[in-house]
Amino acid sequence: MDRSVRTVDDVLRLLDGLFASEAARWTTDAGASWWDGFYADRAKPVPFFVAKPDESLVSYLDRGLITTGRALDLGCGPGRNALHLAAAGFEVDAVDLSPTAIAWAEDRARDAGAEVRFHCGDAFDRSAIDLGGPYDLIYDSGCFHHLPPHRRISYLAFLDRFLAPGGHFALSCFAAGEMGSERPDADFYRNARLDGGLAYTPESLREIFSDLTEVELRRMRDEPPQSPRFGEAFLWTALFRRDA
Repeated sequence: MDRSVRTVDDVLRLLDGLFASEAARWTTDAGASWWDGFYADRAKPVPFFVAKPDESLVSYLDRGLITTGRALDLGCGPGRNALHLAAAGFEVDAVDLSPTAIAWAEDRARDAGAEVRFHCGDAFDRSAIDLGGPYDLIYDSGCFHHLPPHRRISYLAFLDRFLAPGGHFALSCFAAGEMGSERPDADFYRNARLDGGLAYTPESLREIFSDLTEVELRRMRDEPPQSPRFGEAFLWTALFRRDA
């Protein structure tokens, strides 16, 4: 008889196990293996495989909403936003669960002559990755909406630990009505599935990140194929600031 639950971390790991068949098991070797397969074919027509930064990130920089400093690209994938941050003058760390994604990002950085410190592993496991912090910018394009509801606790704790006072947190995630599942949180546990990712409303994002100050929350602009920027209208883009 297993009676091993004593801490909050024990509860979180127990709930992780409910989604054993899901790609979103980002904390396990099985999850890393799934994402390795996802990133294996670099020619696959996946929108965010393009070597272009998010239009929202470019906009934040162009309008002076964020300024250079230390940045962390969370769930960096092939590194398109990390490279743009480095080119803009940031000191950049970038982390992803998938070794295949990190290898692709490192190839891109080498070709561009960009200096980015890439880390492979679970960003929420303090023993897995040695991140420096604090960061003036934590940037997440597509990681948050793949987390099961209970791991928002880990996510908010991560922001609390690594986001510098006065620093900014930028997020792109599935928009309700466009992409992802809109089922109530409890349903994911009843069915043990995340259905490809969770969709959010502006109200839900404001509630989850209520400890931060909202700078901007809008729909990502749809960018045409010839644009030097990535943009898909099925995503929300949000910029929050941690009060000094």
